[in-house]
Amino acid sequence: MSGRDLFCPPRRIRRGAALTLVFASILATGAATGSFDAPDRKSPSQATGTESVGSVGQNKAGNSKADNDKDVADAAAEAMADGESPVEAAERAVSRSGDRWGAVYSPGEYEEFEEALDGAYTGVGLWARRERDGRIEVAGVREGSPADAAGIRKGDRLRSVDGKRVDGRPVTEVVALLRGDATDAAAGTAVSLGLERGTRAWTETVRRARLSTEPVTVRELAADVAVINVAAFTKGSGELVRDAVTRAPSGARIVLDLRGNSGGLVAEAVTAASAFLDGGLVATYDVRGEQRALHAEPGGDTSRPLVALVDGGTMSAAELLTGALQDRGRAVVVGSRTFGKGSVQMPSRLPDGSVAELTVGHYRTPSGRSVDGSGITPDLEVEEGVLERAETVLSGLGAPS
Repeated sequence: MSGRDLFCPPRRIRRGAALTLVFASILATGAATGSFDAPDRKSPSQATGTESVGSVGQNKAGNSKADNDKDVADAAAEAMADGESPVEAAERAVSRSGDRWGAVYSPGEYEEFEEALDGAYTGVGLWARRERDGRIEVAGVREGSPADAAGIRKGDRLRSVDGKRVDGRPVTEVVALLRGDATDAAAGTAVSLGLERGTRAWTETVRRARLSTEPVTVRELAADVAVINVAAFTKGSGELVRDAVTRAPSGARIVLDLRGNSGGLVAEAVTAASAFLDGGLVATYDVRGEQRALHAEPGGDTSRPLVALVDGGTMSAAELLTGALQDRGRAVVVGSRTFGKGSVQMPSRLPDGSVAELTVGHYRTPSGRSVDGSGITPDLEVEEGVLERAETVLSGLGAPS
């Protein structure tokens, strides 16, 4: 398992947000506004005014989703009137509702959330990976980042963050320490890193900075195999995937690496699907019982052999894309079962300016499969040597015509 200091729970970790990482509400705006096919997002206050309500589903506690909205808003308003914390009251209401993915964010947290979707984050610019023995290793360093300037290298062992030992911790916790989530650390704040390289052990103090993500990277696996890695579906990433496909040599086969992709903007995932499909259905979804559909744009490259790589960190929008490519027979999916987050959240602004996101529906793959709770099973389940197996599969798919 690996992670970069972008991919961690928002500050003051929520019950649902801890599972969905930065992109817990990646379906929220499209569901609320019907704008899955557009990159721009509405604010929560705008979004709540544009959703038509059809037949209403039930949550685990037996209340309707519309009732949940009212319960959470009422709880926040009552707490505010009593001089108590509206956020904490709203959180308790969400917990009582039984909504697995429901979450409440302070205004600052939600702003950070949207910045992450735009591809910005505060951190030191390194990737962390947990080894089998529990040790945390630096899996990569962003060029020009504070970590890079401090001379930290790929392969270094990360022993501590601000004096806290990190061995054995989940990567998401390590990432949260690097970002300083517990203290709402801003750009310019210092963080002390305990490091080890061979026989050398030392402590390095670096200052966090505002960084932009590199959601899509391309490299050659072999002379005729291009690997397109999509770390997250932030703004503009779908077009970057299309550009990567267009720029690939005419005889190149493609590996679309979605491992560890925790989601992002659904509109960007649909744009990415359009790189490989000639129009047609990408997914269906419901919002409070009202059925809708997402379609790819025509003109995608349908001839190149394609393998999609997934794992347990492949979530939400990335699962939507995987399901479309698998159901439409466009890609062979290789790896391990995906996370299983296929629900739609809608944001609404609470009286104090905080934001509640509650589940209002679910999406399905083109064949009608539900992803939520079950994930996507690869065509070829592989735990080790995934890239090598992908190359073998591609060799059997033939060259593009």
